[in-house]
Amino acid sequence: MLTIGCHMSVAKGFTAMGKQAVEIGANTLQFFTRNPRGGNAKELKEEDVQGFLKLAKEHGFGKLIAHAPYTLNACSDKPEVLDFARRAMKEDLERLEYLPGNYYNFHPGSHVGQGSQEGIRKIAGLLNEILTKEQRTTVLLETMAGKGSEVGRSFEELAEIIALVERKEKLGVCLDTCHVFDGGYDIKGNLEGVLEKFDCAIGLERLKAVHLNDSMYGLGSHKDRHARLGEGHLGWEAVFQIISHPKLKELPFCLETPNELSGYAEEIRILRESRL
Repeated sequence: MLTIGCHMSVAKGFTAMGKQAVEIGANTLQFFTRNPRGGNAKELKEEDVQGFLKLAKEHGFGKLIAHAPYTLNACSDKPEVLDFARRAMKEDLERLEYLPGNYYNFHPGSHVGQGSQEGIRKIAGLLNEILTKEQRTTVLLETMAGKGSEVGRSFEELAEIIALVERKEKLGVCLDTCHVFDGGYDIKGNLEGVLEKFDCAIGLERLKAVHLNDSMYGLGSHKDRHARLGEGHLGWEAVFQIISHPKLKELPFCLETPNELSGYAEEIRILRESRL
């Protein structure tokens, strides 16, 4: 069964978010743990979380993806930014114990001129500070497009981070189809070859989720501009190949396309029909 959802707002609560997901044909979802530009997390209401868990069980939801705020930079050169990253990730992981067994996705960060190796060292160091033996959430490093000084622009950079982390069993990777395509990995013309490169560098067992987005600028552009499915340089045929590939089809897919809920509903409908 295809596990597909989209990025949704948790502003009205988890139960309301879950009901919206069901209405548009989704059986998973992604949400920001706090304002995407930073700030404090909204207070959790246990009855709301329990209502969501009940709904998710009734409708056979797959793994959920919580997304860290965009302002979280785990390899910044500024102490106050690193402190926010440390505090936010630690708090987010503690709160996610109310939704046990799911995923916490974050952008590895930007080294802002320090060099990728220093960025990798800092990201791994922060993860070594916050990951615990007891946590039930898997932390996902997201593949990046390579704009500016982003760390995670290649599978090898993500592998280097993982190699330096002590609790490797708590780590996975989220593959963003727009990011990897923009980063120079030809998932349209050579999906099998890209997955072989991923397997050699990181290991496919660490691939836990997929952000399913089309690309506005295309292969090797390093732009990171998402497009609606079928309206970018990937196109529907490539998207269908991705969701049906034997090494990917059991993963949760999350749409981050520039859409309203009605647009997500239409994309989900098309994707489900393609898997029949």
